[in-house]
Amino acid sequence: MHFALSLPRPSRPLLSTSILSPYFSSSSSATVDFDGTNIGSRWKQISYNFTRPVISLFVAFYLACTSKLHDSVVVPQKLFASVTMGEEKPFDFLRTLFEGVIAGGTAGVVVETVLYPIDTIKTRLQAARGGSKIEWKGLYSGLAGNIAGVLPASAVFVGIYEPTKQKLLEIFPEKFSAVAHLTAGAIGGAAASLIRVPTEVVKQRMQTGQFSSAPDAVRLILAKEGFKGLYAGYSSFLLRDLPFDAIQFCLYEQLRIGYKIAAKRELNDPENAVIGAVAGAITGAITTPLDVMKTRLMVQGQANQYNGLLSCAQTILREEGPAAFLKGVGPRVLWIGIGGSIFFGVLERTKLLLSQRRSKRSISESSKEE
Repeated sequence: MHFALSLPRPSRPLLSTSILSPYFSSSSSATVDFDGTNIGSRWKQISYNFTRPVISLFVAFYLACTSKLHDSVVVPQKLFASVTMGEEKPFDFLRTLFEGVIAGGTAGVVVETVLYPIDTIKTRLQAARGGSKIEWKGLYSGLAGNIAGVLPASAVFVGIYEPTKQKLLEIFPEKFSAVAHLTAGAIGGAAASLIRVPTEVVKQRMQTGQFSSAPDAVRLILAKEGFKGLYAGYSSFLLRDLPFDAIQFCLYEQLRIGYKIAAKRELNDPENAVIGAVAGAITGAITTPLDVMKTRLMVQGQANQYNGLLSCAQTILREEGPAAFLKGVGPRVLWIGIGGSIFFGVLERTKLLLSQRRSKRSISESSKEE
C-alpha cells in the first residue's frame, strides 16, 4: 500500500460529474459559481469552446510526432491514463516524455488563460507598498507573451516529472512513494524554472504597468539590466517554486492514492479536479510569504531597493510589518485552488485521450497483422 489514509469508502463518486463538465462536455447543464457570482451557460460555452479544441489540437500534434516511434505492436493498455500511475510495463521513456509534454502544455495554457486576471490582481496587491491604490484595468495585460512561456514551461515540467516519477517509484519501496513524488516535483520544477523565470519577470512587470508589450519588455530589460535582468529574483523563485511544485504534486498524488484505495476504483474527472484544488490551495497558502518576496524582487527593476532575499525579507518586516508577507493570499489561494482543479482535470483528461488513441491504434495494428 502506497499511502495510509483513513477515509470513508465512498458509495458513489465524490462529486457529480456535472461540476467540471463545462471543461469536458458540451451537454452539461451545470453552472459554476465564481467568487459568489453565477456565471451560467455563457461561461460553460466559453470554457467548452476553448478547452476542447485546445486538447484536441495537442492530441493531434502528439499523434503526428509519435506515429513512427513504435514500429512493433504495443500490447493494449488500460484506457485510464493518470499522472499518478506508474503501472505500465515495460517503461517507455519516449512515450512517457511525449505524453507528459503534450498533456502538461495543454493544461498549462488552459489554466493560464482562464485565471490570468486573478493572477494580475494578486501581483498588483503584492507589489503595492503602504496605502498604494490598486489599478483594476488591463487585467489581461501580458497574457499573450506569458502563454508563449507557460506552454513550454508546463510541457517541460510534466515531461520531466512523469518519467522521473516512474523511475523513482521503481527504485523506492512503496511506503516511500511520497519521497518519489516530492523529488520528481522538485526536479521538474528546476528544469522548468529556466523558462518560467524570464516569463514571470516579463509578465509581472507588464501586470504592474511598466511595459505595454512583451517584446518591448524583453528588449528594454536586456538593454537596461542585461541578461541577468530576465532572471531577477531567480533565487526567490526557486525558493518558492521548488517547494511548491514538490508539495503540490506530492499532496495530489498521495490524496489520490488514498481515495482510490478507499473507493476501489479509478477516479473520474471531477474527483481528480477536487483533489487538485485542495492540493493547490493548501500549497498556495503555505508558500505565500515566499511569493511576496519573489514578486518584490522581480518588479523592482533598476531601483535595487532589495539586495537579495534576506534583504527583501528584512525590509518588508521593518517597513510594513509581518502582515505584509500575506499580501495577496486570498487571490493566490483562489487562483491556485481553481488552477489546480482545472490543471489536473485537463491533464488527466488529455492523458486519457492519448491512452485511448494509442490503444485503438495498437488494436488496429494487431488486427492487420492477423
